[in-house]
Amino acid sequence: MSPLSLGPGSVRSAAEVNEEIRALWLRAGGSLSAQERAEYELLVVEWAAAIRSAVIEAA
Repeated sequence: MSPLSLGPGSVRSAAEVNEEIRALWLRAGGSLSAQERAEYELLVVEWAAAIRSAVIEAA
């Protein structure tokens, strides 16, 4: 699932996003195209937000 397909306020866990990142790398065979690179960058931003959200909730 692409981060762009989520509605406002929809948040996936860092583990879910991490799994999608891993799947992207597997599909790409370890070398990302320009489009895959853009998707990867969005996923990393989403993953970082999920980590921050988890830390804030834990505090």
